[in-house]
Amino acid sequence: MKIKIAIPSKGRISNPAVAILEKAGLKLKDAGNRKLFSNTYHEDIDVMFSRAADIPEFVADGIVDMGITGLDLIYESDAEVEILEDLKFGQTTLVLASPEDSDINSINDVKSGVVVATEFPNLTDSYLRRNGIDAKIVELTGSTEIAPFIGVADIIADLTSTGTTLKMNHLKIIDSILDSSIKLIANKEAFTSDDKKSLIETVATSIKGVIDAERKKLILMNVLRRDLEEVQSLMPAMAGPTISEVLSTSEDTVAIQTVVDEEEVFDLVNKLKNAGARDILVVSIERIIR
Repeated sequence: MKIKIAIPSKGRISNPAVAILEKAGLKLKDAGNRKLFSNTYHEDIDVMFSRAADIPEFVADGIVDMGITGLDLIYESDAEVEILEDLKFGQTTLVLASPEDSDINSINDVKSGVVVATEFPNLTDSYLRRNGIDAKIVELTGSTEIAPFIGVADIIADLTSTGTTLKMNHLKIIDSILDSSIKLIANKEAFTSDDKKSLIETVATSIKGVIDAERKKLILMNVLRRDLEEVQSLMPAMAGPTISEVLSTSEDTVAIQTVVDEEEVFDLVNKLKNAGARDILVVSIERIIR
C-alpha cells in the first residue's frame, strides 16, 4: 500500500524538508524538478510538493498520508492531524507587535476595537478573545510590518525568529502568541489503519533517527587495558561506552566506541589521548535508532 508525504514546494522549510527525508533514506528521484509529485527510491512512498499552508488540510482530508509543515500552520487551519515528531528546525514565534512610538507596550494596553493585521487571522483572533479583546482582524498575505505605518492597522501579529526584522521596521514585540517549529504529521485514519500504519511508523522512526543523530559524533579508539578505567571515566555516553577485545595485538588492548555531543569532541579527544587512548577516530552519524 503506497503512502504520500507532502512537503513545501518553496520557502524556508522546503530544502530542509527534502534534506531530512533524504538523510532518512527516502531520496527523491527528481527533487531538482519540483514537479507536483516525485517518486522516492522506496517503491511504496511518494512525495507531493505543495504550499506549506495547504499541507495540514491535505493531511487531515487524506489527500496525502503524511506531511512536513509548521505548527503555526497546523493550528491556524485547525486541522485534525496526528503530530508525530518535532523536526527541530524552523523555530519561530508568532508575536503581537506595535510601532516603537506607540503607547501600546503590552497585551494589557490592547483594547477592544483595535485593528490587527496578520497572516494568521484565526490564531490571532482566538488569542485576543482569550484575553477579552474584541479586535478587527485584517488578513494580509505579505508585508505585514508596514501595515501600522500606512493606516491599515494599529498593531500586527507576525512570525519572527530573532526579532531583527521587526526592529528594522521600527516595531516592538508586546506579547507572544505561539512558539512554532516544523512538525512531521500524519492523517489520523491512515495512522491507525492496518494498511498504512506500519509504513508511516517506519518513516517516522527513520526521521527521528536523523534528528537524534544531529550534533552527535561516534568516537572510536584503542586503549591499553591498564588505561581503561581512566579513559572510561572521561567519556559521556548515551548508554555507556561499548568495549571489545582487540585480538591482533601483542599488548592487552581493548577497542572502545561511544557517542558524544559534537561540542564535546574538541576538548574530549585531547583528554582521551593524554589518558592513553590511541588510534582515535571521530565519525559522523547518519541516524540513531533507539
